[in-house]
Parts: sequence; structure tokens; C-alpha cells
Amino acid sequence: MHVKRQLAWLLALLASAGLIAAAYQLAARQGGADELKRGARQLQLMAPELESALDKFETLPYVVGLQENVAALLTQPGERARIDQVNRSLQAIARQSRVGAIYLMDRDGNTLAASNWDLPLTFVGRNFGYRPYFHEALAGRAGRFYGIGSTTSEPGYFIAQPVMQGARVLGVVAVKISLDEFARNWAGLDDTIVLADRAEVVFLSNRPQWTYRSLRALSATTQRELASTDQYARRPIAPIDGQLPPHAARQTGPLGWQLMLFPAPERVRRTAALWALAAALVAASAIVAAWALYQRHRRLEERQAASAALQRAAGELDLRLAERTALLRQANDDLEARYATLKETEQVLRSTQDQLVQAGKLAMLGQMAAGVTHELNQPLAAIRAFADNARTFLERGQQDQASANLTHISDASARMGAIIGQLKGFARRSDAVATVDIAQSLAASAFLLQGEFKRLGVALALPPPLPLLITGDAVRIEQVIINLLRNALDAVDEAQVREVSVTLAQIDGYAVVRIADSGAGLSDSVAAQLFEPFFTTKPSGKGLGLGLAISSSIVQAMNGQLEGSNRPGGGAQFEVRLPLPGRENKEGNE
Repeated sequence: MHVKRQLAWLLALLASAGLIAAAYQLAARQGGADELKRGARQLQLMAPELESALDKFETLPYVVGLQENVAALLTQPGERARIDQVNRSLQAIARQSRVGAIYLMDRDGNTLAASNWDLPLTFVGRNFGYRPYFHEALAGRAGRFYGIGSTTSEPGYFIAQPVMQGARVLGVVAVKISLDEFARNWAGLDDTIVLADRAEVVFLSNRPQWTYRSLRALSATTQRELASTDQYARRPIAPIDGQLPPHAARQTGPLGWQLMLFPAPERVRRTAALWALAAALVAASAIVAAWALYQRHRRLEERQAASAALQRAAGELDLRLAERTALLRQANDDLEARYATLKETEQVLRSTQDQLVQAGKLAMLGQMAAGVTHELNQPLAAIRAFADNARTFLERGQQDQASANLTHISDASARMGAIIGQLKGFARRSDAVATVDIAQSLAASAFLLQGEFKRLGVALALPPPLPLLITGDAVRIEQVIINLLRNALDAVDEAQVREVSVTLAQIDGYAVVRIADSGAGLSDSVAAQLFEPFFTTKPSGKGLGLGLAISSSIVQAMNGQLEGSNRPGGGAQFEVRLPLPGRENKEGNE
């Protein structure tokens, strides 16, 4: 049944295509016939207009030949004054009648006077005895000819009349008329307009590519005749390519010209396309109507099937709802259990992270032990020496010296207390979030490591105090700074120049701490794994590779950034960026 429906629709489409093609062909034939009739009517209007333009100047050369000074010049051709008089007279007549040129020839075809006597391409002195219009006039008849001027190379229509003295022909007067105005008037037409001579050579058209082409191949006799009269300035006359399309034609003019109109094929195609479109619309309407009826029938069948399916589905729905409800309850219980497990895991993770941070601090304290021991040994030795001296001074009764030594003992004890207090504060666990002065954290961190720097002979350059307040955990910030300073100490251990510099700045709403060293810098492989846990470049026993990973985690927890890179002048630098309070509020709002 499905195959039959497809076959029916295919046949309907093929029938529609055939209808459209037939409508197009029929409309094209009818449109072509209508266009030819319209072209014939248009030629009936154009031909008289052309003939009228030619007839208007038929008598002009005859009237010019009646002037006494023209006949007198032909009888006495060498008189200069009369030549000048005739030249000016012909010039005035040409301007008044608006013709291309008027000129006077003797019986041999030599031009004695012309209206263009004062132009560079004047006819005066030229011989036109080879032109057919001259021979016709010399025989006492009116001569007519169309051709390209041998002097000006401009085409024109020539009319010639004999100058008579009784029954004797003294000379010939010729008038040249331009037909370019007709070509200009035809230029705006969609149709192709052609004016051809008896030899079927097109000499005037609104399509330049048709001009000086023949409607069909010329015979050898015709070609010799055209060459003898120099009618088209010896241009090669090739036939128009292909077969001539249908056209309307009408003979016009005294020379038996053919005025032809070739209808624009676009109009015929447009008309045929409109008929084909109308046929397509009719076919489409029929197909749509058939499709609508078919769909209506289908909808009725589908509604009946849907009603039956709905009754079946209603019975199954209750069963499925009960099953889905049970599954949803089970899924909800599973989600609650997973959520509880996730909360427990999160607590364990946080506890592990805090323990890892604390372990990192304790590991760092172990690394600082040697330096702190050295820092404590110095004041202890000083206390012992000052105590011995004070006992000696007391035995001698030198109370002032003994008092001064006791003051020194007090100062040394205070310094030891400060070192031990700083260590205790650094070692304690702390999750307190408060306002922290970065400059103070820098000073405290440097204080803990200054003995290590002195012991290793490394110069430490600290920034001038710049109060920058952030919100965070002071102990963890110091842990990050101490870790970076210790890494810098290790980096310059074998360097020729042993320097570590610390800078503090405020950039774009961040407090920026930059710690730079004069060591060998970071290789590409090291830079790619800097912050990975357990990655270290230190020898075995000197580090676990957790320092930078823990530091990065601490900085990120405060919405900051920790980055490492090479300095342009050599060595490595690490940059800690922590947001200032205003920046934190802005990011929170966004």
C-alpha cells in the first residue's frame, strides 16, 4: 500500500513537470509570434520616419546647383575669389540645413569647393570620381549612396545632383547626411534594430557588434563591388555568427535598404516563464489540495488509532507510575546516603589538608633548626660571658660595670624570647581569618630566617615598609613567604652572586610580593611541574616536594595566585598576588 502511494505521488509530480514544460513551450511559441507582430507594427512607424529624414534633403543638392556662382565656378574653376565665395555660401547652407557636408565637383570628380573648406579634413582638392553617386549624377540622374567617408572615416548617406547648363552637365553637387541620430534613438530599445543595404551588409544598428557584418556570407562578386566603390573603407565584412533568429523586416529608402527588428529573447523567455509559473502554481495547488485530502484521511485514521492506544496506555500508566515511584524513592535514599558519605569525605579531606599544611610548617621548622640554633647560641654565649663579668665586677665592688652587664644579659634574653616566640607562633595551628599587614608578615618571616641568611653568606634585600592590608591567615601567609625564601636560599647555594631580593607593591587591587634570586633559574621541564606534589629538584633528604604545592593551595584558598618564572637578567622569581579587601568585595559582587 505504501509503495502504491509513493508511485501515485511520483506520477503526479511527473504530470506536473510535463504540464509546466508544455506551458513554457506553448507560451514561448505564442510569445515569439506576438513579438514578431509587434516588431512589424513598430517597423511600420520607424520606416516612414527614416524615409522622411532622407527625403527631406533630396532637393538640397539640386537647389544648390541652381546658384549662379556655382555654375560660374565650374566654367572658370581657377578664380580664387569665386572659390572663396562658393565655399562660404556652401558653409552657410550646410549649417542652416544641419547636414554633414555640401561640396561641388567638376566633371572629373575633383572637389572645387566644400562647406568644410576651413577644416583639417576638408573635401576641397579630393577626387570622388570613383563613388557611384558621382557617376549617377554625371549621367544626369540623382545619385544616392551610403558608405564610410574616405576623408573623415565617418559614415554617411550621400545625395548628388548634376549642375546643368542647358542639356550639358557642368559638374556635381553632393550632400552628406549623418544617420547616427537614428542609432542613438534606437540605443535604448531592448530589441535589436538593423539597417542593411542591398548586399545585406549591416551599416547601422543599436548593437555595435552587428555593424559592418553581413546577414549571410557575401559572394566574391559582391565583395569586389564593395572594394571598387570603397563603400566600407575596405573593412573585412564577415557574416554574423550562427543562424539569424526570427525577426520582422521591411524594405525602406530609395536604395532598397532592409529595416529589420529582432525581438529581445528576454521578453519571450519572461512571458514563457510567467506562463510556466502559472502552470506550476496550478499544479502545486492541485497537489496541495490532494495532499490536504490525504492528510485529512490520515488524521482520521490516526485519531482512531490514537484513541485505542490511549485506552491501552491508560491501563499501563498506573502500573508504570507505581514502578517509577518506587524507583524514585530508592534513588532518593541512595542520594541521601551518597550525600552523607560525601560530607564525611569532605571533612576528612579538609582535616587532611590542614594536617598537610601543619606538617609542611613543621618540616620547615626542622629545616630552620640549624639557623635558629645558631641565633640562640649567640645570645646564650653572651649571657654566660656577661654573667661571669658581672660576678667579677661585684666582687671588686664595681657596681656600675656589673649593672651594665646585667642590662646586656636582659637584652640578650629578650632577643632569645623574641626568636622563640616567633617560632611558637609560626608552629601553632591557626584557622583565624583577620586583617593582615603584608609588610609585617614579610618582616616576621625575614626575622626567622635572618640567621640562616647570615650563616650562608646570602644578601637579603627587603622592601621599605608599605602598609598593605588583606583579609587572611597571618600564620599561613608567613608559611608561604618562608617557604619561598628558603627555596631562594637553596637556589643561590652554588651561585657566584648570592643575592635574594623581596619587593612589595600594590597592582590592580592586589598586594604583590615578588621574591627573586640570582640562581640558575628554572628549566622548561622544572617550570612545567613546579606546583605538582612530591616534585623536587633538591637532593634526597633535603625536601619532599610539598612546599610549593602547599603554598599554592594556601594562596588559592585566599583567592590569590602564586606563579613562578625566570627573570630577564637571570635567576628565578616567584610572585604572590593576594586581593586587597576592595578587590575581594568587587569579585564577590560580580
